[in-house]
Amino acid sequence: MPPPRLLVLLAVLCGLLSIGAAASADEETAPRVVRVGTEGVYPPFTYRDPETNELTGFDVEVVEAIGEEAGWDLEFVEAPFDSLFPALDSNRIDVIANQVTITGEREARYLFSTPYTYSHGVIVTAKDTDDITSLEDLKGRTTAQTASSNWAQVAKDAGAKVEYVQDFGPGVELVVQGRVDAIVNDNIAVLDYLATSGNDQVKIAGDAGDEVLEQALTFRQGDPELQQEADEAIATLTEDGTLAEISERYFGADVTVQGGAEDVEVGASDSRTTWEVVKDTAWPMFVGLVKGNIPLTIFSFAIGMVLAVAAALARLSSVRVLDWIARAYISIIRGTPLLVQLFIVFYGLPQIGVDLDPYPAAIAALSLNVGGYAAEVVRAAILSVPRGQYEAATVIGMDYGQSMRRIVLPQAARIAVPPLGNTLLSLIKDTALASLVLVPELFREAQVTAAATTEYLPLYIMAALYFWVVCYLVSLAQGPLERRLGRYAT
Repeated sequence: MPPPRLLVLLAVLCGLLSIGAAASADEETAPRVVRVGTEGVYPPFTYRDPETNELTGFDVEVVEAIGEEAGWDLEFVEAPFDSLFPALDSNRIDVIANQVTITGEREARYLFSTPYTYSHGVIVTAKDTDDITSLEDLKGRTTAQTASSNWAQVAKDAGAKVEYVQDFGPGVELVVQGRVDAIVNDNIAVLDYLATSGNDQVKIAGDAGDEVLEQALTFRQGDPELQQEADEAIATLTEDGTLAEISERYFGADVTVQGGAEDVEVGASDSRTTWEVVKDTAWPMFVGLVKGNIPLTIFSFAIGMVLAVAAALARLSSVRVLDWIARAYISIIRGTPLLVQLFIVFYGLPQIGVDLDPYPAAIAALSLNVGGYAAEVVRAAILSVPRGQYEAATVIGMDYGQSMRRIVLPQAARIAVPPLGNTLLSLIKDTALASLVLVPELFREAQVTAAATTEYLPLYIMAALYFWVVCYLVSLAQGPLERRLGRYAT
């Protein structure tokens, strides 16, 4: 008979093996989480339902059907189109479902699924423009395009000067206002826009060539397995008619086969009044403010002030190395745009192994920006405290740290409050850039609804009103704070 200790050891080993086997089985059966990048502002392909505010659209339903067939657990990430490819490159998302056209340049860098949409390009002009009907007519003219869209390259190849916009809707507004001459885009998207927006100030002036374009899901080069799973799912969904059914529901035609886009029936226009659109969007915008802009402001300002004080003290230090480091930090931050800093932190750092989620990345970039700008304010405030205060603190036996903490910094804080108040107000408004690094916030909600309804002016005024109210409340709090810190005045 084996010794009791051996039996106990065998029992423990068996238990560990069974736990490992169960964990392995769970891993095998658990659905794979796939993060899907999409705009949410490009109807009818990807947009928010005006009644439910839920993400929907042709591309959304197609990728949901593919995910269900392939056994994926989908997580949707909404971002401007120009941010989707950097997000894919930096492993923020796993696939783009946003009517991405297959081009030779993109094929050299990304993997594409089997095409699920076929369309062709059209040229959109103002209704009274009669001298632009083909690509040849765009030579020397100006068009509005999204930067990473294949249509931008089509316009460039035709000799047009390209002005970049975030999405199709603002481009149309530029055409109506006469700031650009035309737009080149997908015929399905244009037809749907003209019908749903009710905009009669623009028209389809002609075709952008005879080439049939193919749209597909986009994957990283390192994800051939994911691409293969998508292809197998698309083949099944094509065979059983699911993709055709989704297409018929949106377009009244099967755009999943070549030639189907010629028979597209456009959707109905949004029947809500301007007031109803603003009223329905007010709450989502408020939620974006509370969940996005305000937390970003609070955390970024708090961390930024710590960095600012540290940089200011380093600038005043007799240690040369600390002074040089602080000078370099301040110079870099003040000499580069905040938008570039956001993109470096969010899209650039993952390439060297620093992978931050959207909120921490936005806070990190905003904090560094605040610290760089506020450091010189803090340093100037410290230098404005009379030299006699240092000497008095030394006489009563305080060391450098004690004199700074108890004597100098409290007085400097009173002096620094007004300029730092301006820094805080700027930060509140700068948080509107966070949507470019996948953080949902107030202005993004306004953009989403504006793209679907074309009610740009009232929605953007509403967004401005929200920001103004927050900034006004912060300004009101500045007065009492100055009076409270006034007790440290000499």
